Amino acid sequence: QLQLVESGGGLVQSGGSLRLSCVASGATLNYDAVGWFRQAPGKEREGVLCISSSGRTTYYTDSVKGRFTVSRDNAKNTVYLQMNSLNSEDAAVYYCAAASLMCYSSAYYFDSWGQGTQVTVSS
Repeated sequence: QLQLVESGGGLVQSGGSLRLSCVASGATLNYDAVGWFRQAPGKEREGVLCISSSGRTTYYTDSVKGRFTVSRDNAKNTVYLQMNSLNSEDAAVYYCAAASLMCYSSAYYFDSWGQGTQVTVSS
């Protein structure tokens, strides 16, 4: 059974950068799309972006375009989320999740989820 573990979160100053990792175990990620989602206190979970099994990026929110990028290393069974120019609106718990093959518009189709990693942005 596929298990996902996020890491790389922490406290960063506004304008800074972080790179989150999503490491899979129990199965290969090679044929899965991997999405990144986030949830801030008191807010609904929102999709951030996704990378398909073929490496294509889909952005779920315009607010991260030009600042966040996603990549995958299939040999390491790992997906990375590079976050630059962070601001207070990016502070949230970030989750990675896997779906079969493609980046679906709904989180419903992502059936394996990590436990999340906290990103805090200080002004």
